[in-house]
Amino acid sequence: MAGTDRSQSLTLGGPAVVLIRPQLGENIGSAARAMLNFGLSDLRLVEPRQGWPNERAIASSSGAEAVTERARVFGSTAEAIADLKFVYAASARPRDMAKLVLSPEEGAKRLHAHLAAGEPTGVVFGPERTGLHNDEIAMADAVIVIPANPGFSSLNLAHAVLLIGYEWFLGAEQPSSRGPLRRRGKRSGKATSQETLDFFAHLERELDAAGFWHPPEKAPRMVRNIRNLFQRSGLTEQDVRTMRGVVKALVEGGPGRYRKKKPDPG
Repeated sequence: MAGTDRSQSLTLGGPAVVLIRPQLGENIGSAARAMLNFGLSDLRLVEPRQGWPNERAIASSSGAEAVTERARVFGSTAEAIADLKFVYAASARPRDMAKLVLSPEEGAKRLHAHLAAGEPTGVVFGPERTGLHNDEIAMADAVIVIPANPGFSSLNLAHAVLLIGYEWFLGAEQPSSRGPLRRRGKRSGKATSQETLDFFAHLERELDAAGFWHPPEKAPRMVRNIRNLFQRSGLTEQDVRTMRGVVKALVEGGPGRYRKKKPDPG
């Protein structure tokens, strides 16, 4: 539908939209168009298969230069979400992990509340053919599930972006009565994804040294379960510092507990 009015100012901003390994330039462009329809402008691309910039994407965006010209490319999902404090995964309901599941409306309300509190946030979308990997869903604080026909629930990438963008835009026009999310007491701010992932790497490295991953073939699922356990708690910056101190103390404070002491060179 035609509806562009160049005399009107653009609404820009909102949560980041992270497209992970998008396969077709046309789908990136259509997603960018959907974003601008609903006032979203922070587009992040992780390993786009057809590269970036992409002529087909630009053509399919139907003039959404405010999004495409600002788009950034990243080499991994972790890099793309590193600065975000809350991450939501647009995906089917996870079957093998305990994860908070939200409707698009509920997700949009939380996105507004986080941004109102000054906490950068984003929504990640998986490749068109396969969707998000379990390891990528494990990086998210919650999952946004779009209700669809159970017998035919496969959504085009741009459709998924549009539906969540629509709920975001409605929330902007009708602010939630809940206001910003507030925490009791004087707690430090929510840890960024990079800080949380660094803690996970530290913990998992020491668990590996301790021989915790047994049997080895179950290690990937064990890693995801541990990550989800901490993600559900909403780790703050102070929480991360404390937990890294706990891990360090367990490793270094108990002689011979996990590692053999190095011989004294003297």
